[in-house]
Amino acid sequence: MKRLFEIIAKFFRKMFGKEEEVIVNDQEAIIPENEVIEEEAEVTETEGPVDTGETESVVAGTPVSTVKILIDNGHGFDTPGKKSPYSCYGVKPELAFEEWEWNREIAKPLVEKLVALGYNAELLVPEKNDISLSERSKRVNDICQKLGRDNVILISIHANAAGNGKEWMNAKGWSAFTTKGITKSDKLANCLYSAAEVFFKDRKIRVDYSDGDPDWEENFYIIRKTLCPAVLTENFFYDNVDDVKYILSDEGREAVINTHIDGIMKYLGDV
Repeated sequence: MKRLFEIIAKFFRKMFGKEEEVIVNDQEAIIPENEVIEEEAEVTETEGPVDTGETESVVAGTPVSTVKILIDNGHGFDTPGKKSPYSCYGVKPELAFEEWEWNREIAKPLVEKLVALGYNAELLVPEKNDISLSERSKRVNDICQKLGRDNVILISIHANAAGNGKEWMNAKGWSAFTTKGITKSDKLANCLYSAAEVFFKDRKIRVDYSDGDPDWEENFYIIRKTLCPAVLTENFFYDNVDDVKYILSDEGREAVINTHIDGIMKYLGDV
């Protein structure tokens, strides 16, 4: 009988000893976490409100616009001419320039940067070959019909030339063109000129104030046949030695891209 009680007592001691060990181990696993949480709560209480994770998905200050921004890169690899002179005045290979290619080197990163800033931007002509002006205009107007003409803007990227491409010329500088008369395109052009004054400080900016604003007026097809506000920019002269050196440089390319970005943002009221 005594032996039986000893066995039972040993059993209960062993059982309760394991249970107590389990409880202690469980507390050791939980308490450090609770202590960390309490310390964090004390810190956040003194330094500011606790972040609940219910923040907006868009970073504060990032501009987002519903306006569709179409960037047209003029010409294509099969467009005749549109090249800098190769021989006059002993031109160097680094001054070789093809407008269709350079237009795309500006348009593509321009669109990418606009998209990164939260804008609804798109290349009008992703193809490398020359797309006809009628087809380009149709693409723009199809989007205008879908979104409304006031919810679309178009900028056509070009580089200028004063001669026939066989010799270097003296004309130089940056300019922008709208159609004749006063339209919403003039506001967009004014914003681009304002940006150009910032980014092209030591470069010539060509203006025509005969109608009261700085842009030039010509009935170029791509801006005349499209329904939305549209501007064609001539980004310096590729048959001028100084200009072509500039727009082939990293500095020049960045300045051209930033001028368009800043001008667009000004037009949309974001700067």
